[in-house]
Amino acid sequence: MCAIFGIIGEYEEKQAKNALSKLTHRGPDYCGIIQEERLFFAHQRLSIQDTDKRSHQPLKHKQILLSFNGEIYNFQELKKELDFPFETQSDTEVIIAAYLRWGVAFVEHLRGMFAIALLDGDKLYLFRDRLGKKPLFFMNDSAFRFSSELKALTPFLKQKKLNNDALLSYLSFLSPTPPYTFFQGISKLGAGEYLCFTQGNYTLKRHYNLLDAEVNLISSEEEALKQLEQTLQESIELRLNADVPIASLLSGGIDSATINYYAKKMGKQLPSYTLGYKEFAKYDERVNATESASLLGIQNTQVEIDQNSFIEATHKVFDTIDEPLNDPAAIPLYLLFEQIKKDGYKVVMSGEGSDELFLGYRQYFEYLDIEQAKNLSHKNWLKKYFRSNFSMNREWEWYKRVFDDTLLFRTSGDKFTDLQKNLLMKRNVRDNESLKYLQPYRELFEHSSHSDESIWYSFIDLHLFQAEHFLTKLDRVSMAHSIESRTPFLDHKLASLVFSIDPKLRYRDGVTKSLLKKIMSDKIDTKILQRKKKGFSNPYMEYLIASNEIALIKEVNKETGMFQEDELDNYINKAASGSFKQHIWGLYVLSYWIKKELL
Repeated sequence: MCAIFGIIGEYEEKQAKNALSKLTHRGPDYCGIIQEERLFFAHQRLSIQDTDKRSHQPLKHKQILLSFNGEIYNFQELKKELDFPFETQSDTEVIIAAYLRWGVAFVEHLRGMFAIALLDGDKLYLFRDRLGKKPLFFMNDSAFRFSSELKALTPFLKQKKLNNDALLSYLSFLSPTPPYTFFQGISKLGAGEYLCFTQGNYTLKRHYNLLDAEVNLISSEEEALKQLEQTLQESIELRLNADVPIASLLSGGIDSATINYYAKKMGKQLPSYTLGYKEFAKYDERVNATESASLLGIQNTQVEIDQNSFIEATHKVFDTIDEPLNDPAAIPLYLLFEQIKKDGYKVVMSGEGSDELFLGYRQYFEYLDIEQAKNLSHKNWLKKYFRSNFSMNREWEWYKRVFDDTLLFRTSGDKFTDLQKNLLMKRNVRDNESLKYLQPYRELFEHSSHSDESIWYSFIDLHLFQAEHFLTKLDRVSMAHSIESRTPFLDHKLASLVFSIDPKLRYRDGVTKSLLKKIMSDKIDTKILQRKKKGFSNPYMEYLIASNEIALIKEVNKETGMFQEDELDNYINKAASGSFKQHIWGLYVLSYWIKKELL
């Protein structure tokens, strides 16, 4: 795991090196730079595979330059079919060999997570992996620049300006949607996209579409379970390969238990880590995790967080992430990785993606139920009723959408609705205005062979709720401590397999993660399988209020005038009583960023 950074065009050496230095945490083991006239091509290395200096990057072969962040898990397999004078045991050379063999289509042969910068003569290619595990940002003005994190590009902005589309999509969906970032002038690649830059201009294309998976290829539950188990086990096994120590995260749930079960079965007894909160037992994972560790027969280390440690880490995390991200779990996760680093681990296994693939959120089933109301023949009265009787309640919004014949499911991170934003902001926000940020994905779905809405739920959640929200959090807070995170549930072969199964097999019995639970029914204890989903909840609002950090929202609003004061007070009061908590956290994170970057 590493950082990539580069400039095509005029640059000032000192400024370029200072920008690159901001990425040292992603790759503290080695810094490689190739400098030529109108070219600065660099790499910060975190050594995971073939830690020898022979595998340092950037890697040069004839007229090709490569800087690569990630892991290619099938590189040994690819190596056998590629005719190339390999000199290392790393996966980096395999990328160049694959490019020489298949051209840009080489990316279709890679199994893993990656952000790739490949310069071939006067053409620069940037690739982001299929499901968006690794980040990649770029800007094109006086020169073309790219980076693994925003902080290495912002020094090149003449002036920091807020990107309006990033703000509106963030309020709607917890994070800015591609290609937007909060910094006007800097863009990001979406999951499964690649960019080609040549002669001063760039084009964007998609190299992977999960919806290409054949519809209803598998209709037998028995066959589905057999193939899912085989592919999941293979995915976990591939990610256990490293030349450095590996640890795992452990909650009380089925996802982390599944990873640890298979790891142990394969002879890798991973030490596990769990979070706890002082004086807030209702959020605590430690009791369930202790029981899970005992049942699985693995070691478990518990990290306790209190208000002081949470608040002290908050600004560090915001600075780490670079732009607003509405996920309060980033703070405790940062502290957890801090301990994992102290204990000497450089790779961590994590369970992201299982909920989206196997329908692990109860609300998926609620949405599927509400979808049926679309079929009502006489709904004009209901349509008029909901239009004229506004409520902040999310169920009200759901039914309004259904009776209005508009898109119901808008990611599991659907937060501020357009009507809520219209009341809160000192600007007009039209109802359904936020659909513009989902439209490219919805068009892919509508032009695919898939029609079951549950596939849409998984597809949009994997692209936005996962890639731009959860995976952004996981990447930044783990890499802040120079730790690589691996997510076996987000293997693209596993995801494609799920999308090729009759979707009704995932939800017909009304049980969340039904298929995964059936796979693991004879492998892990029923106490784990039957536990109610807890999620990565934490007492962030209690801490925010008790520390009076919440006052920052109104302080910044007085300077910006962005929000209506009465409506803002309404949200703050509701958050104090337990409602709209994540809405307020999102405004707090936004306020911090505005104060730091714009005021």
